[in-house]
Amino acid sequence: MKIGVLGTGNIGGSLGQKWAKAGYEVKFGARNPADPKVTALLESGGATASAGSVEEAIAFGEVILIATPGGSVQAIVEEHGTTLNGKLIIDATNRMGEAEVSAVSSITQAAPNSPVFRAFNSLGWENFAEPVVGGTQADLFYCGPAEARAMVESLITAVGLHPVYVGGLEQVRLVDSLGLLWGALAYGQKRGRRLAFKLLAE
Repeated sequence: MKIGVLGTGNIGGSLGQKWAKAGYEVKFGARNPADPKVTALLESGGATASAGSVEEAIAFGEVILIATPGGSVQAIVEEHGTTLNGKLIIDATNRMGEAEVSAVSSITQAAPNSPVFRAFNSLGWENFAEPVVGGTQADLFYCGPAEARAMVESLITAVGLHPVYVGGLEQVRLVDSLGLLWGALAYGQKRGRRLAFKLLAE
């Protein structure tokens, strides 16, 4: 599977490295692919990791992870909607302080034939880099179209997290609320960023 990762920050970098090490072909999309930070990502990711422009990463990937700053997503999808259309897209961005935290509505408008998922937005990146917290594997709650969920679950599992599907895109606000809960606990209650969620059931 080929994955285009838009964003080379903590979230995009952590996930892209994990996927490359798991054997997926990963191309990071960056404003400056020659940046030393991007070079370090490639060295860590190994032979299956590469970098290029945002346009090149989108063209490359069968799956596109959007992990850019939340405020930049609208411009990206408007510019590259034709190339994005039909690819599986994962929205990992957060627009904190806005009424709609996710960029799902903007993405689905720009790429109406794409299966779009909301995932990797509800935990701090440290928990992607090391998904076992206090000796327990963390869960990742996500949503999106059921017919394409197997591919997303394989990517969540490759990171080392346990996937928990909560439904279609009608559950975006539910997944977003977990991100807000994480922030309230990590920062408001000063519990720290190494904090994750676990579903318990019989």
